[in-house]
Amino acid sequence: MGKTKLSRRSFLGRTAAGMAGAVMSADPGFTALSYNRIIGANDRINIGFLGCGARSSGHQNMVKMSEKEKNLGVVAVCDIWTLNREKAAAACRKLFNANVKQFKYSEEMLMMPGLDAVMIATGDFQHARLLAEVVKAGKDCYVEKPLSTDVEDAKLARSAVLSSGQVVQMGSQWVSDPMQIRIREIVRSGKLGQITKIEQVWNDNNHRWHDPDDPDVAALREEDTDWKRWLLGKPYVPFDPWKYFEFRVFRDYSGGITSQWMSHGSGLVHFYTGTTIPDSMVANGGIFGWPDIRQNPDTFQALATYDDAGLLYSYSSSYANKFGDYTCIRGKDGTLFAHGGEGSASWFYIPEHLDLPGGFDFYDGLREAVKKGKAEVITVKEYGMKPGPVSVSDDSKYHLDNWVDCMRARNPETNGNIHTGYWNAIASVMATYAYRRGKKLYWDHEREEITDHPAGK
Repeated sequence: MGKTKLSRRSFLGRTAAGMAGAVMSADPGFTALSYNRIIGANDRINIGFLGCGARSSGHQNMVKMSEKEKNLGVVAVCDIWTLNREKAAAACRKLFNANVKQFKYSEEMLMMPGLDAVMIATGDFQHARLLAEVVKAGKDCYVEKPLSTDVEDAKLARSAVLSSGQVVQMGSQWVSDPMQIRIREIVRSGKLGQITKIEQVWNDNNHRWHDPDDPDVAALREEDTDWKRWLLGKPYVPFDPWKYFEFRVFRDYSGGITSQWMSHGSGLVHFYTGTTIPDSMVANGGIFGWPDIRQNPDTFQALATYDDAGLLYSYSSSYANKFGDYTCIRGKDGTLFAHGGEGSASWFYIPEHLDLPGGFDFYDGLREAVKKGKAEVITVKEYGMKPGPVSVSDDSKYHLDNWVDCMRARNPETNGNIHTGYWNAIASVMATYAYRRGKKLYWDHEREEITDHPAGK
């Protein structure tokens, strides 16, 4: 086939060694100033928030949870919309008792003396370019997923990070969650036998990402922001507050389900199995439940293959029915099943060869099966974690702490490092394009491009 692929472990090991060498070499991006800003174990890490909408409030909560333990400070907020900026500054005064500096433009904030790190919570299509800007300025960065909504911006961000010596954490927080780490351990232990399929069915029942009465849309005026700056390289269109705040439902600025939920989903598949980017992708769906202003589907399903792993990945979302969310990892010798959607901590192990007609009987009930010794509850003893809850907050102290610890150690291999972000982004972009083009797409691992034919053919 002509493909050359490394396992995730060997790839990360090789990359980490290369990055460590780059930091110690005469890298022009690693200046005397950035060397002097290396953070000691007892030094306060000063954080700025870039993009001050709803998700940035989550970032503030995460920092608050670790503020004292990890010696963190907040010093700046940056948003091109005046009202968002002022609200964020007020929130920081209340939450941290800190009078943070306010900036309209990121380049101004990045020149602030003493700023160590930036947390980005902007639009999906803006993440990659802003991340590149932050690391080039010599700041560590936590950036929300997806890394990018197209391949070229994903490459741009990856290149900037790898040449910078900065520590980056993608906001795919489940890879730091103890329960998900436990599931990875079970998957990689071989307990399930050969795994050929992973299914994720994560649903909701509301007009996701569109609020007909959105107060921000009503409040925003073009003169209070910078519309051209918000577009950040996208083709110019007249000012539209709906696109500004509800970018997830517009195809030019997000894939919607693919950029948001499936980005988490594919990231967990990679995390559990050691795979990277799908070899092929098909997708279908439509706007069936909520025919409003949205351009991205509210009902969606994708199928991806990971050829070397012999694995089929199935992802499905419906926003018009939320019954029966689950994740299912199917092996020849056993199954891992999670009741609930994204981030669920309610996991069970069911051996495959039960002495039951037709295999496992769902009507018996998972918890009843556990009582009868037919299934096993998954726990994480060192964290005292028992099954549940099925709905877990996005504001992960575990993920924030992993980033902070890596910053202090100058270790680029965070749980959500730039490579994981790149892989997840490509998977979600492939799904977006497969849906929009109505055809099966492939990833050429050597050329790093999406094609309509298998590599070498």
